[in-house]
Parts: sequence; C-alpha cells; structure tokens
Amino acid sequence: MNDRAPAPGGLALIESLVNTLNIETGADALDTADGRVAFGLSEDQVPGARELREALRAACLAHAGHRAPGDVAALDRLLTGAPLLVAVDGAGEAALRPADPASLVSRVAAAIATGAADGTWLRLKACEADDCRWAYYDRSPAGRSRWCTMSVCGSRAKMRAYRARRSR
Repeated sequence: MNDRAPAPGGLALIESLVNTLNIETGADALDTADGRVAFGLSEDQVPGARELREALRAACLAHAGHRAPGDVAALDRLLTGAPLLVAVDGAGEAALRPADPASLVSRVAAAIATGAADGTWLRLKACEADDCRWAYYDRSPAGRSRWCTMSVCGSRAKMRAYRARRSR
C-alpha cells in the first residue's frame, strides 16, 4: 500500500507482519501458504500470529499518537514468554537475539528490544486512515508523519478536510 522504504533492521519483520492484513479489502496474507511461509508459521500458529499482529498494530498506532482500537497491553503480555539472549560477535559487538529463532514472538521481541535500544522502535507507526492502518517507518526529520503515503491516504484526508471546510 505505501511507497516508503522498508523499516530498518528487525523492524522490517514487524512492519511486514502488521501489513499482512489489508484492512480496506480484508485480504489476509496469513490465509495463504506463501504468507505463512514468509513468517515460518504453520496453520495452527496463525491465530497467535494474528493476535500478535493486532497488538503490534495497536502499538504502532500509539507511536503515531492515535488512539489504538486494540489493546497495547496485549503486546506486553504476548512478549512476556519470549526470552532473549545477548550474542557477542568476533568484533565484540553485542546484540539481542531470540532464544528461540523459530518463534515469531521471539523474533519480534528481539526486534522491539533492539529498536527500543537504538531509538527506532517509536518511529514504526500505523497510518492514521481508518481504512488503511498500514505500518510504515517514519523517516521524517521531526518524526511527525501521519499517513503511510501522502499520495493516497494523506491526499484523501486533506480532500475530506477541504470538503468539510467548504460545506460550512
């Protein structure tokens, strides 16, 4: 839906998971075999992945200053069971890694922890448009972007505001 570059590092995983559901059409990539393979999921893991996706969407909406229709606290609950490890490479660089790399929740937890440490997590946002809610990474200097793409969602919002002003 958006024309932005993907989120950096592990946040790209979160962005792509949130964007598996097209709210406008109802199409859910997790309903397809390819969609499940992309996240290493079996069919029986899809309900948990959907719950995680919507908790992440709620957090992304909160990052953008929007009232989230979902429960942001659900994300905290979901991540509780995802232990992380500190891995040190040959150069002495330390990084957080999922204790269970096969677990989607563990991979998401590592991405959030890394993003929280480097300040990128709060820039992963969800579009303000009710019929979109697409996740995007806000690269604007002030970090105040509101829509996934100005050419679609931003233009629609500005046109609605314009029409509302003209009708008064």
